[in-house]
Amino acid sequence: MAENMAENTAPRRLDRRRERTRNALVYAAQRLLAERRTEVAIQEITDLADVGVGSFYNHFDSKEALFRTAAEEALEWWGTLMDRLTADLDDPAVAFAQSLRLTGRLHRRHPRLSRVLLSVGPELARSERGLAPRAHRDIRAAATAGRFRVDDPDLALAMTAGAVLALGALVHAQPDRDDASSADQVALGLLRQFGVPEAEALRICSLELPDLARLDPIDGPYG
Repeated sequence: MAENMAENTAPRRLDRRRERTRNALVYAAQRLLAERRTEVAIQEITDLADVGVGSFYNHFDSKEALFRTAAEEALEWWGTLMDRLTADLDDPAVAFAQSLRLTGRLHRRHPRLSRVLLSVGPELARSERGLAPRAHRDIRAAATAGRFRVDDPDLALAMTAGAVLALGALVHAQPDRDDASSADQVALGLLRQFGVPEAEALRICSLELPDLARLDPIDGPYG
């Protein structure tokens, strides 16, 4: 029995070690993306992750593959958090606005993660992970329900992504800017553009938001 336990424990320990190594590489890449330092040698990445160069190739074929994974996982972390924070909303227009308002606040709450998202740039609107597919879903659902007057959901998504990126850049460039008020103004403007009446758009953007301090624990490098 003891031998069987030892045989079962060793693979699990190896799997955990491999996962820690992979996570360390991804977190190092996310830090470099946030600092806009992607023209680095693999040796510098592994030094930052505190792993051996040989370990790099156990997980990734190239530096480009690592940076792509790092960006995708950051996007998905943010998108998953938005899912949690809008799960109880039945109105897609409210869900859309709430995600946008929360995202504006998260630029300052998680500055490193925000900078990773900003490093993605226009690709944010085309990503199959993270905010884009969720915003696209809400836009289409709101249009179907008659909440939005949107003929081209793809164009509406591009407008939304542009607003998210521009707001994030502004929040970082102006540390004294009220990120919450700015995010609400951006959400209000998009709701108006998507055909929501003024009074209803103002109501939606004044709804109470979930307590981010309680619901978004720091995870990995996202402080």
